[in-house]
Amino acid sequence: MKILNLISRIIVGAVFIFSGFVKAVDPLGLTYKFSDYFIAFGIQFLDPIALPLAILLSSTEFLIGISLFFGYRYKLASWILIIFMSFFTILTFILALTNPVADCGCFGDAIIMTNWQTFFKNLCLLPFTVIIFVYRGEVTILYSSLKEWIFMFIYAIVIIFLQAYSLRHLPPLDFRPYSIGTYIPEKMVVPEDAPMDEYRTYLYYEKDGKVKEFTEENYPWQDTSWKFVDSKHVLVKKGYEPPIHDFSMFDEYDYDNTESVLENRGYTLLLISHNLPKANKYGLKSANKLAVSASDNNWLFYCLTASSKPEVEDLSKSLDLEYRFFTTDEIALKTIIRSNPGLILIKEGIIINKWHFRDFPDPEELNSVYMAQSLTKLRKDSERTTEFFFVSFVFLIALSIRFFIPVRFLD
Repeated sequence: MKILNLISRIIVGAVFIFSGFVKAVDPLGLTYKFSDYFIAFGIQFLDPIALPLAILLSSTEFLIGISLFFGYRYKLASWILIIFMSFFTILTFILALTNPVADCGCFGDAIIMTNWQTFFKNLCLLPFTVIIFVYRGEVTILYSSLKEWIFMFIYAIVIIFLQAYSLRHLPPLDFRPYSIGTYIPEKMVVPEDAPMDEYRTYLYYEKDGKVKEFTEENYPWQDTSWKFVDSKHVLVKKGYEPPIHDFSMFDEYDYDNTESVLENRGYTLLLISHNLPKANKYGLKSANKLAVSASDNNWLFYCLTASSKPEVEDLSKSLDLEYRFFTTDEIALKTIIRSNPGLILIKEGIIINKWHFRDFPDPEELNSVYMAQSLTKLRKDSERTTEFFFVSFVFLIALSIRFFIPVRFLD
C-alpha cells in the first residue's frame, strides 16, 4: 500500500501541477472558457468573476499538486483533493451529457479534450484520489506547520506572479494555432483525405393530425396520404477541422480581404480588438502613430474587430482613429492574441511577432533595418523570458526534491 500510495501521489500530483501550470500561463484563456459556460447556462451575470475564478482555479490545482508531491500540509490537501475531485467528476459528467461547450479547457490550449474525455480522465484519477485520502495519515511530518506554510506560500507567489505577468504582457508559452512563426494559410488547409462531417437527416410527415419522424431510408415517399411538415439535420460524427478555421477579414463593403492580406509580400500590422468599447483606449490611440509610420514605410495596417459598425464609427470619431477596420470572428480574435487591443506583425502569411498594448513598438522602429534589429532583440528577449520561467520553476522543484522527496516518499 505504501508503493500504491506513492504511485497515486506521483500521478495525481503531476496531473494537477501540469494542469494548474498550463492554465496559469494563459489566465485569459480560462477566463474566456468560464464566460462560455456562463453564457451556455444562462448565468451571464457571473461574468465579472470569470477572471478571479480562473486565477483561483489554476492556483488551487497547482498548489494541490505541489502538496501531494512534496507532502506540505498533506492532510489538508487530501481533504481539498477529495472534495475537488468529487465535485468536478460529477460536474464533468453533466457537461459530457449536455455538451454546452465543446472544449472543456481542463488543460488549457496545451491539450484539447472533449467533455467526455475529461470525465473519463477524472474517473481514472478518482481511485488514486481515494487511496491518497484514505492513507493521508501515513505521511511523516518532518517540518513544522510554519515551515510548510512558508513553502506553500512561496509556490503560491510563483504561480500568481506567472499569471500576473501573462495578464500584463502576453503568455510566455503560446499553445494556440497563432503562435509566432505560424504560417497561417497552412493551418487553414483541409487535407483531401480528411474525414468530413457526417449528418443524419430526419424528416417529419403528418397524417390524420399526427406527425411522425422518419429517416431518408424509411420515409413514405410513395404514400401521398402523408404530408411533409419539416426536416432537420443532426451532426452524428465530427469531421476534420483545421487548427485555423474561422479567420477572415471583411471590410465595410462585406468584401473578404483575407487572401490578399495573407499573400502580401510586404509587412502587415494587424491591430486586434475583439471588443472595441472594452479595449484599452491608450492602446487604440497609440496605434494611430504606428498606422502613420506603417503607411510611410509602405506597410499595410488594419484593425480587426468583432464590434458592430456603429461601435466602430463612434469610437473612431471619439478617439480620432485613422486606420481602417475589418470585421473578424470574435472567437478567432480572442485566440489570436490575449490583449485588447493587441498587435501582430505578419509577412506573406507568417506571424513574425506579437505585442501586448503595453509593449507596442515605437513608430521609429517600423523600417526594414531597424525592424530587423528589433525583431532579433525581441526574439532573444522572449527566449530569455521563457527560459527564466522554466529555470525558476525547475529550480524550486529541484530544491524541494533535494531536501524533501527522498525521505517523504520512502515513508
